[in-house]
Amino acid sequence: MTKEQKYQSFIEEHLSFASRQEFVEDVKEYFGFLWVGFYDVDGESLTLGEYAGLPACEMIRFGRGVCGTAWKEKRTIIVPDVEQFSGHIACSSLSKSEIVIPIFDGENVVSELDIDSEELGTFDEVDARYLSLLLGNILKDNTKNK
Repeated sequence: MTKEQKYQSFIEEHLSFASRQEFVEDVKEYFGFLWVGFYDVDGESLTLGEYAGLPACEMIRFGRGVCGTAWKEKRTIIVPDVEQFSGHIACSSLSKSEIVIPIFDGENVVSELDIDSEELGTFDEVDARYLSLLLGNILKDNTKNK
């Protein structure tokens, strides 16, 4: 099964989610990612929201690490090798690659989806496209559906 087919199968099986917590748990389990979670904008920092996986950094400043950079640049960031990302914040030494997708309210980033993998080069544009689609499915009405 290709990555695209796996996402399509996941979407068919998961047409909706009761909460962001259910979303992170289902995505982590189905795809076998190391860590899946949300960070929410709180002033000049991102604060940890719902997550599935080992405990993580609870606060990330604007412009710092992959999450802070995605917020600052208002774009999805795919990191094939976290050791090669200048300023990477290592919440877990097991993390090898990462994708961060900002969630917007108008032009403002209000939250982010952060996913880590134990494998190098896990994420690409297919992940970015389908994860954004999934985020749209759960966050249509409320970006902080807790």
